[in-house]
Amino acid sequence: MFSRRDLLAVSAAGAAIVGSSARAATFGNPDEPPQGAVNAKSPGSVTDPGPQDPALAKQFPSAQTPPATDVGGLQMDWASFNNAPRRIQNGGWARQVTVDDFAISKEISGVNMRLSAGGIRELHWHQAAEWAIMTYGNCRITVLDAQGRPYVADVKSGDLWYFPSGAPHSLQGLGPDGCEFVICFDDGHANEFNTLLVTDWFAHTPPEVLARNFGVPAEAFANIPLHNLWIFQGTVPGDLAADRAAVARHAEAPPYPFVYPLGSSAPLKQNSSGSIRIADSTNFKVATTVASALVSMPPGAIREMHWHPNADEWQYYIKGKARMTVFDTGPNARTTDFSAGDIGYVPRNLGHYVENVGDTELQFVGVFRAPRYEEISLSNWLAHTPPKLVAQHLNIDEKLIAQWPDNSPGTMPKS
Repeated sequence: MFSRRDLLAVSAAGAAIVGSSARAATFGNPDEPPQGAVNAKSPGSVTDPGPQDPALAKQFPSAQTPPATDVGGLQMDWASFNNAPRRIQNGGWARQVTVDDFAISKEISGVNMRLSAGGIRELHWHQAAEWAIMTYGNCRITVLDAQGRPYVADVKSGDLWYFPSGAPHSLQGLGPDGCEFVICFDDGHANEFNTLLVTDWFAHTPPEVLARNFGVPAEAFANIPLHNLWIFQGTVPGDLAADRAAVARHAEAPPYPFVYPLGSSAPLKQNSSGSIRIADSTNFKVATTVASALVSMPPGAIREMHWHPNADEWQYYIKGKARMTVFDTGPNARTTDFSAGDIGYVPRNLGHYVENVGDTELQFVGVFRAPRYEEISLSNWLAHTPPKLVAQHLNIDEKLIAQWPDNSPGTMPKS
């Protein structure tokens, strides 16, 4: 049996240990046991004498030596088109990253496609909505909406298109060198092998049914392809106005365009540390299920600490080098490196920031399965919370809190 004096003594000793442990933690190294290479006192704690691929390791310095503030085991938030196999045909190629390849990406799957000048992605439609950003060259798109209204347009680098689920469409590379683009589907399972192709339907429909459906003799379909085309080489399209006139045929025009010039649009936010351009259903009316943000930052700039309350963020890195840290409850924090052609992913409501760690401009696009773009800035939240309350949380002078950004700047300069 223990006396009350004994119990008090044990409690005091425990408090002393806790206090000592709390004092041992340092700013930038909050966890116990101590994390990070900074705490590795013996040389063997950080060396890697086993088999390795130095070229691959060099691409991921934050995995080799994570910040001491990283903790826990967040799900992998990196994938890449760079190591996705290309399906190549005469006329172009495509490669994809779906949830089968990238387990965290449940809401969005991605396809990277290239079409030669005249190369055609055959007439088709999807069970998911299709959003895309042009990254190179020029492309002609055709689409028919649910009310039977046709639309034809040419798109260039930085432009978007959006096709609702079920809307039939086609893509074709223009001169002089075709095009390349990245497609996002609003379903992580959607992929380029489960599209509904017009050639497949023709080939798997009895000729007499085709004859009755189109009001022509069955012999008219004697030479249809018996295997789908998917991507094939065609002739370079002619004048856009001629194609538009040809598809009209007594049909009305759709009320809103299916394309949007995101790259040349006015920024929602812009300062010396970068710009953010937004396309969602408020300015790109047809895009009812996908919103996007195009972010550009100079070397050393940082995408401020924030989160998105209404959707996961699927990222495509267009150019430059980035480092992103994602924060979750637990605590969990993971820092990952990204280069051009890579894909990042942040589940909804998880805090994150992105740094430009290269010596050139960083540009990436964030894609969200949502009708509107939504963002909550950490500094904006705290700057609009009573200062005394914030100061008690962080042990910081209230006068410093008054200096924090209170307007959600989006990007911040190198300190």
